[in-house]
Amino acid sequence: MAELLVVRHGQASFGAENAANYDQLSDLGHKQAAFAGACLRDAGWVPDRLITGTLQRQKQTLASMGFAGDPETHAGFNEYDFHNLLSTRFDGNIPDAVRADRKTHFRTLRETILEWQAGGLENAGESWVDFVTRIEAARAFAVQAPAEKVLVISSGGTIGQLTAACLGAPATQMLALNLQVKNTSMTRFIFSNDRFFLHEFNATPHLTSTKRSEYMSYS
Repeated sequence: MAELLVVRHGQASFGAENAANYDQLSDLGHKQAAFAGACLRDAGWVPDRLITGTLQRQKQTLASMGFAGDPETHAGFNEYDFHNLLSTRFDGNIPDAVRADRKTHFRTLRETILEWQAGGLENAGESWVDFVTRIEAARAFAVQAPAEKVLVISSGGTIGQLTAACLGAPATQMLALNLQVKNTSMTRFIFSNDRFFLHEFNATPHLTSTKRSEYMSYS
């Protein structure tokens, strides 16, 4: 069976004032991506199809992984716009603590996503239903071509939803999965025709040694 390996982008710029500034890899993010690419090559896993979303942090991650080939893009692999969701919830005035303090940010984000999933935040740029629909379209796009090893660079929320949908889990499980996904972690699916199964979730073989534990991050 063919494999779809979905890698979360490397560490981005947490605490940036706007989405554009956040959408760049940090120096650590580039190192994480390079380690991930080297790990896959050492294991003999070289993709025959490359796909990213349209976000810069996703494209930069693929570039730093060092695989040759012309990547395709599909916006369905983009992250939900958490800046927009938070801005919608707070009427355009996101509290400073939500922007800058990690604990406050992720607690508030969790509350916001649950409200969004329940049909709230009606003025947000994307509804929960539209988010789910575009991710399924992206998944179908990734498995439609005759490739044996498909590498996708995506984001935590998207990976959480791909995994939850594959397992038939409730919508709230997407968030629990989302918040576990480490930067440059690898989530592997296997597929053939209409079959699609989860094989591995949130693995970081390139960062698990004691010498690289300092390179682990979640945002």
